[in-house]
Amino acid sequence: MGKKLAVVQSSYIPWKGYFDLIHAVDEFVLFDDVQYTRRDWRNRNLIKTRGGPVWLTIPVNAKGNYLAAIKDVTVNDPEWPARHWKTICGAYRKAPHFEAHEELFARLYAESTDASLSAINRRFIDAICGLLGIGTRISWSMDYSLAPGRTERLVQLCQDIGADCYISGPSARAYIEPELFRRGGIELVFFDYAGYREYEQLHPPFDHHVSILDLLFHVGSDAPRYMLTF
Repeated sequence: MGKKLAVVQSSYIPWKGYFDLIHAVDEFVLFDDVQYTRRDWRNRNLIKTRGGPVWLTIPVNAKGNYLAAIKDVTVNDPEWPARHWKTICGAYRKAPHFEAHEELFARLYAESTDASLSAINRRFIDAICGLLGIGTRISWSMDYSLAPGRTERLVQLCQDIGADCYISGPSARAYIEPELFRRGGIELVFFDYAGYREYEQLHPPFDHHVSILDLLFHVGSDAPRYMLTF
């Protein structure tokens, strides 16, 4: 069996598709050497509330620092964890499996005192992988030497890690150059997020595109049954 690799920027409490991609590969590289993008998933995500979807956003020092890499982005308000946890409790306290996860996530938020956005994202990603039983190796792009060029650096990462299959999110079709993977002898596969099952949410209508916290609080240990790669 060959080795499969995915390379994606870290995100804050990502949606279930992010964790399906992690589970689908042997190594998952958090690509935080790249430029931070505002109004993106790096420092925010959606939860469902009685009043509709709500953004939880980590306040960061990004104004006037448009070329900063994600790894260099820092938090500018130490009170954000308490606010986010209070909002999550208000939205999900009546969910069937909230109580089973309450202690873990209360602790994660209480311990999220890092200045680094990357470190905060990694803390939640690691903890949620643990809940889902995902054993994929997670590393940082900063652990490797990166070639210039958007596709070239992905091919080099595959070669340095010993991967013969690269699994990409579907949005990367807009910029990835498949020919460079072919030349490098690496299979290129685009992940397909179609086919997720619905589950009963506290606040209909149903929405797949929210943080995985929604799935965990509603179905608990059955979460993998509502994902694609388990």
